[in-house]
Amino acid sequence: MEKKTGTTTVGIKVKDAVILAADTQASLGNMVESINIRKILPITDRIAITTAGSVGDVQALARMLEAQARYYQFTWGRPMTTRAMAHLLSNILNENKWFPYMVQILIGGYVDEPELASLDALGGLVFEKYTATGSGSPFAIAVIEDGYREGMEIEEAKDLVIRAVKTAGKRDVYTGSKKVQVLLITREGMKEEFIEFKD
Repeated sequence: MEKKTGTTTVGIKVKDAVILAADTQASLGNMVESINIRKILPITDRIAITTAGSVGDVQALARMLEAQARYYQFTWGRPMTTRAMAHLLSNILNENKWFPYMVQILIGGYVDEPELASLDALGGLVFEKYTATGSGSPFAIAVIEDGYREGMEIEEAKDLVIRAVKTAGKRDVYTGSKKVQVLLITREGMKEEFIEFKD
């Protein structure tokens, strides 16, 4: 029997930050396995990825990226940029296209500047101002496209990604609607919080 899983992850890049958000529900078929899963994984103190698809595949990729980032820092004496890590991840995914990692990944960070990218399972890489992945992404991206504008402040963008994930949770049965994980990445570093909803 095929087991369906799902999620919604979103990201927005603004002038001084990248904001990533995701629901926290893990589903397997018609069963909710957990409502407290972290779907945004820090890779360094300035770069993180979101998880949509196979959890094991994303966790393995996260470990590879973390090791590569440490090696880069040790070798060159400076941190790997988000753009460089996105290209590295694209290459890893593409090299494995005949036995692919079953993932959709957003990578966001602020090393030299804010960067946000979306990657598919075969390594397709697109740098974005905003994007969404997962089963609830059609609902989330509609909210983001309606609310996004150039020059948004950080708090406005944060409210928008929270609203996008919450809306997806109301319409997509595989996206949780009780809690949203939010990760704010700025020049100063990362700040994570969990937003719980009563309704």
